[in-house]
This record gives sequence, C-alpha cells and structure tokens, in this order.
Amino acid sequence: MEIKALQAKAVEIRMELLRMIHRAKTGHTGGSLSNTDILTALYYRVMNIDPQNPKSEDRDRFVLSKGHSVESLWAILADRGFFPKEELATFSQFGTKLIGHPNNKVPGVEMNTGALGHGLAVAVGIALASKRDGKGYRAFCLMGDGEQAEGSVWEAAMAGAHYKLDNLVGIIDRNRLQISGTTEDVMGLEPLEDKWAAFGWHVVSVDGNDIAQLVEALEAAPAVAGKPTLIMASTVKGKGVSFAEHVPHWHHHVPSDEELEKALAELSAKLAAYQQEGPVSQL
Repeated sequence: MEIKALQAKAVEIRMELLRMIHRAKTGHTGGSLSNTDILTALYYRVMNIDPQNPKSEDRDRFVLSKGHSVESLWAILADRGFFPKEELATFSQFGTKLIGHPNNKVPGVEMNTGALGHGLAVAVGIALASKRDGKGYRAFCLMGDGEQAEGSVWEAAMAGAHYKLDNLVGIIDRNRLQISGTTEDVMGLEPLEDKWAAFGWHVVSVDGNDIAQLVEALEAAPAVAGKPTLIMASTVKGKGVSFAEHVPHWHHHVPSDEELEKALAELSAKLAAYQQEGPVSQL
C-alpha cells in the first residue's frame, strides 16, 4: 500500500476505534489514536503476514506491549481479514474475544498483554528463536513511553543487544502522557534515546504520526547488522481529534454522543481531502 493510501487507511481506523469505544462505553482512546499510524504502517506495508494463514511459520510477529491501547489493533485485524468486521460490535461485551487487551484466542494475536513491561522480553525470545532455528521472520514490539519505567524493559533491552538480534524492532509510542500526567512528571525518562543507545540498540527517531517517516525507518531495519533497532516514535496522544490531542483526560475517556459526532466529522473531512487528491488504492 502506498503512502497516501496508508494515510487514508489510518483515518478510517481512527473512525472505527472511536465507534468501538463509544459503543462499548469503555476503552483507551488517547493511546489508541496515537499509535494508529504506527500499526497502519506495520500491518498494511511492512510486516510479512497472511490473514488467511495467521499461523504461518514464516510470518513476522508483533507484540503490543502497551496492551491497553488495543482498539486500533482490533480495528486493523478485522480490516485485514483476520476475523469478521461484524465482531467489532462485540468489543468489551460479555463473552467476547475482543476484550480490552490483546487476546491470543483471536487470529493474528501472538500473546496476551496488558501487564506493562512484559512484551519486549517475549519479543526478544521470538527473535532469538528465529535466529536459532535459521528462520527469517522478524519480531516487532510496540511499547508505551510510560512503560519505560518498568525495569523488565531494560533487562530485555540488554538481552536483545547481547544476542545481536538485528531481526528485532522495538517501537516506543512517545506521546509523553500517561494516565496520571506527563511521563516526565511521573517518572523522568530523558535522555531516552541515549539510554537505548547505551544498551546497545541502533536508535532511529521519527515523527510517529508521519506514515512516510515510519515506513522509511521500519523498512530500513536493521540499519546496523548485529544490533536490534529502536524506533523512537514521537506522537500526539489523541492524534486526529483536535479536542483530544495532548489532553491527559482522554487516556481513558469515552466520547459522548456529541464528541463522537464532532470527531467523526473532523476525520471524515480529512478522509475526503485524501480522496480528492486522487484515487486511494487499497491492498
């Protein structure tokens, strides 16, 4: 999928996840909006995946370590055909498989996540298994920036570099906000790029809401042989909805009827603008 089509698709995914959260009356809105461009680049352009054969041994593996921001992932997996789109209406309802965190009963999900700090360690293990088994698949792990306060993240970072896992890509959704305030007020992280570099990773900093930059960085990995790649993706929490952007309250805020209508109108206008530029090709 080309860049313009990816940009349009990200708008569609944002609209879908807002409808899901509004319907369910629960969800992590701000972080799902901030990570949508990252997931769109991965699932529609970068990763080797097959919705018709989700357990292919050669597939790339993705771990959503910031598992609470799952709404964008559910919308994308449904859109890619891993399960019927109609199931999105069951999000966070009694008896559903589409719960508020990744659930490996759903095709396309590698592991259950939600307890922050665990995802990267699993991704290290996946990448190490690929190397030792002589396979070519890669492991991608999306982390939150608030999650960087977990010590287990840094144990995994050390292991990834020690085993020279250049088939491992870590991505940080650096939106600088968490449920209780800014990351720097809650637990200072800077200089975050320097810390990852000191742990032996090749660090690339991008605008995490610019799909062209994301695609360039992801497709270039590994830029350095023998080193895992860390993509520091600076994002805007609540991206795409003007009145939700940079607002901590939207971490776990459910849009009202009026807010949903206003947000969908904004996003519809953006989608129309892409379409007016010319045909938006699909997969």
